[in-house]
Amino acid sequence: MTLDVSVIATSSLGDRSYLASDGRVAIVVDPQRDIDRILYLAGAEGVRITHVVETHIHNDYVSGGLELARITGAQYLVAAADPVGFDRTPVSDGDTVPVSDTMRLRVIGTPGHTFHHLSYALDEATDGGWNPAGVFTGGSLLFGTTGRTDLLGQQYAHDLAHHQHASARKLADLLPDGAQVWPTHGFGSFCSASQADAPESTIGREKQANPVLRLAADQFVTETLAGLDAYPAYYAHMGVANAAGPTPVDLTPVARADADELRRRIAAGEWVVDLRHRKAYAASHLAGTVSLGLDGPMSTWLGWLIDWGVPITFLAQTPEQVADAQRELVRIGIDRPAAQATGEPARWATDPSQLRELPVADFGALAAAQAGKTQAGLPEPQVVLDVRMTGEWTAGHIDGAVHVPLPDVPKRLADIPAGTIWVHCGSGYRATAAASLLANAGRDVVLIDDSYGRAEAAGVRMAPVA
Repeated sequence: MTLDVSVIATSSLGDRSYLASDGRVAIVVDPQRDIDRILYLAGAEGVRITHVVETHIHNDYVSGGLELARITGAQYLVAAADPVGFDRTPVSDGDTVPVSDTMRLRVIGTPGHTFHHLSYALDEATDGGWNPAGVFTGGSLLFGTTGRTDLLGQQYAHDLAHHQHASARKLADLLPDGAQVWPTHGFGSFCSASQADAPESTIGREKQANPVLRLAADQFVTETLAGLDAYPAYYAHMGVANAAGPTPVDLTPVARADADELRRRIAAGEWVVDLRHRKAYAASHLAGTVSLGLDGPMSTWLGWLIDWGVPITFLAQTPEQVADAQRELVRIGIDRPAAQATGEPARWATDPSQLRELPVADFGALAAAQAGKTQAGLPEPQVVLDVRMTGEWTAGHIDGAVHVPLPDVPKRLADIPAGTIWVHCGSGYRATAAASLLANAGRDVVLIDDSYGRAEAAGVRMAPVA
């Protein structure tokens, strides 16, 4: 293949955008909102963007497609059946879009993830005619799975799952086994029904590995719907923004806040988010803050936890970390943080009494406590709180644990039994966020900063698997 397809990964949201070129002109597929990354890549490759393509109206991020098309003068390809509030080049199943004398797109209707979802086959000119190099599948056929079918409402999930099955079969029938599969979702995105099982794939591989191409329709639908877990609350705002036409982003530096302003914002019930690693947070943090480190999917959990529109202030070690967090937030439609502060925690407090520590344990310490041998310096666990998602809990959990998924913690504080709480998740990231929320609510809490996969080996009593 002489065509070049570059991946622009957004690992924090589990998505991929693509820039495909023939060395002169390029198409961009499903761009994220911070389009400077794409413009930089196109400039580095010396190609001109002539077409910007959307596979669907996205539910998990705000698109940069409209602004990228405006800046570059590219055609903006969006499904004709989707009602949108901006001018675009409407395309439908069966359309062919010439890009250059060596590259073209074929539009393939693949409903399932949404009703009007499209995939785009990328064809390359050869001496024998047009050869399918691959297909941009958006939220249709993913690596080892498919896009989830419940984002438009549970009332449509069953019908869309049947559409998803038919669409995947359609792609497998239309394209040769050697054609590359280039999905948008599936790398940690909650838009995926399950997670990617490979870094790359082909139609031939998916025929062997993907349940949608191995199962009969009814069985696929049953298994897909049974496996769906909750998805982020902020998704409710993404499709609306994308259909209306997203505005350009502003990534200029955020106003600085001193210790007095931080105290006022916390007292007012605003979100002051500590972006440092959870180990640094546990060692010392400003009381009233929430831990969501940049080493994890900060924007996903923040967007899920907050009341939409609440002011957000960032605390970080460096201005660069704040800039990274800004970039993460604009992708989900949170355009401007209210304020920021950097440096060490002592700078963020008006008095040393406002600084807190968070007790930390591992699963070995929990096992010892279960055996009546609580380690020195740690309070006895009266409640073990599991903040993983429902699917994780169902697959296995600690005997006697209380289950409240992290997104539900703010509104279910009253459901958590009295006493000292030892909180865990799968790795420690979500548990730290939950521990900070619990401490802010006045609860005594110990963070289990450990991999859940080590719990049973450490001697923790596990509940029988149903």
